[in-house]
Amino acid sequence: MKISCSSRLIFCPAVVVLLLAASLQASEKGVVRLSDPVETTSSYELYGERFPEPEKPLNLGELVENSDQHLDGNVLVHTRIAKVCQKKGCFFVATDGAATARITFKDYGFFIPTDSGGKQATLYGVFSRQPVSEAEAEHYADDLGESGKLNAEDFSYSIVAKGVKIFKS
Repeated sequence: MKISCSSRLIFCPAVVVLLLAASLQASEKGVVRLSDPVETTSSYELYGERFPEPEKPLNLGELVENSDQHLDGNVLVHTRIAKVCQKKGCFFVATDGAATARITFKDYGFFIPTDSGGKQATLYGVFSRQPVSEAEAEHYADDLGESGKLNAEDFSYSIVAKGVKIFKS
């Protein structure tokens, strides 16, 4: 099929305008949302899989304090999202007092919005304790949009989340 020059002139500018508008809208907000929530309510957005909720999730501080009891097992944890990967929302740093954990997503199957920092979240996933090299810590710092180095100890605990419920502020 042959497309005439006049058709291309009409089609191409329209596509360019749409792409520029979408790009401008994203850059104005500065938020990257690569995954849609699987559930949205007036109080939260759920990303990834739905998860079972026992009566009370652990706080991250409780989890870290009793880490030996929970290693390599499924946990339901309530925490604060301290920092989110600013490139695409592919991980976040969770904090509760002095307790810190790096949260990634099962099979790289979903992401959270990059403006989720500071919000409360409940997540369901597998808890582990992992050594992190200085090179990995520097890579994480870069993804978080931070200059300088992070200490490897900052990420000694991690959770591979199957689902993350982010509460609206």
